[in-house]
Amino acid sequence: MTDFRASAEVVAIENTDQLVEAFEKAGKPRAAWRIGVEHEKIGVDPSTGFAAPFSGPRGIERLLNELAERFSWQRVEENGRTIALRRDGLSVTLEPGGQVELAGQPCENLHQSRAELAGHLDEISSVGDELGIAFLGLGIQPCSSVEQIELVPKARYGIMDPYMRSVGSMGTRMMRQTATVQANIDFADERDAMRKFRTGMRLAPVMNAIFANSSVVDGALSQHLSYRGHVWTDTDPARCGLLRFAWDETAGFESYVRWALDVPVYFLLRDGRYTREETGIPFRRLLDGATGKRRPNLDDWHLHLTTLFPEVRLKGFIEFRSTDSQPARTLLAPAALVKGLFYEADCLDAAWDVVKSWSFDECMDLAADATRRALGARVRRLGLREVAAEIGKIAAEGLRRQGIEDERGRNESVYLEPCLETIAAGITPADLVARSWSGEWNQRAGALVAGSRLRAELP
Repeated sequence: MTDFRASAEVVAIENTDQLVEAFEKAGKPRAAWRIGVEHEKIGVDPSTGFAAPFSGPRGIERLLNELAERFSWQRVEENGRTIALRRDGLSVTLEPGGQVELAGQPCENLHQSRAELAGHLDEISSVGDELGIAFLGLGIQPCSSVEQIELVPKARYGIMDPYMRSVGSMGTRMMRQTATVQANIDFADERDAMRKFRTGMRLAPVMNAIFANSSVVDGALSQHLSYRGHVWTDTDPARCGLLRFAWDETAGFESYVRWALDVPVYFLLRDGRYTREETGIPFRRLLDGATGKRRPNLDDWHLHLTTLFPEVRLKGFIEFRSTDSQPARTLLAPAALVKGLFYEADCLDAAWDVVKSWSFDECMDLAADATRRALGARVRRLGLREVAAEIGKIAAEGLRRQGIEDERGRNESVYLEPCLETIAAGITPADLVARSWSGEWNQRAGALVAGSRLRAELP
């Protein structure tokens, strides 16, 4: 969860047209489109698989401090504790359970993203090895229970934690245990944004299935290949999941604004501090002044947008949020899939043709089935394995058309190839972990850690 930075000037919200206009102003010409990758990693004790604590000599805070000392990162502190790092437009932030996230810069291509991620993995591995912290390419903490995981002492998490407990059964799991890879893309205008948004919403269960990678949780094999995806089904229904209005062909930025206004606020930010008195009140009621509490400003709105968790999220760009965190060989595959599909007009049309007839209710059922069976799930008479193969083929063609090569003459489809191989075999990273857990690893946490440990071994 990327840390929010307030603007230098407070701008009052006069009417909701301002909120719609903010999305309209975010459109960019095709030449300025970029790709962004955000990657969360789970730190554990190598022998037990238990979550690395935030505090202490072998904790995540110590890791951040060592990274700052050795690699010229700037520390970000809150109440005297190091809770993030910044350097040259990059940031390393922490999820509530100490999951380490690299929020990369918007890159011109995936070769640049690869270099960025490889450098980050080298840094955290070198320091983590010394501290006895292994970082896993999994979508969920495999061994520690929620109660065993220290909450990162950020004020916003201290507000979110009790609120999560009041609105869903698995919000605390989401906060402390889960990890994801997120792909971020640009849009030209409202029409382009909504084409991508509508297509992405329908594709969300497919992406979750392709990249399922969270089959071991609480030290045991789960009934879900994407337990991370399952966790999101009862985290906070008001702000998560698939959004019904995305199935309305007339939906636009105003539709997203109307939905967001009705979602309860977690907090506002005043004088550098997060406030609790507005927690649970829909943003619309605060804006209307119906509660008698302080009226929100434009910064409050942008902060609120970062606390909404639909499968596809709109901010000043479009975020795809449906994938479990990945092993190194497929770490860039979610971004490659998105870039190939959504940055080539014919490929976006082809992807839309695959999913356009699926109703909202069908996609809801498919989303639940995909968390359990991944590529074994079905929609109508189609198996997701066949759908995924078609979507992967379209994305690979999009990347080849874009024709951006690295120093070895490889185009960006190289990052998708390992994923296409597993789709063809009808398996996911979660299937491989589940087989090894019950087989050669013999349900031993140390073996799971050794087999899932992240290194800078990217394609």
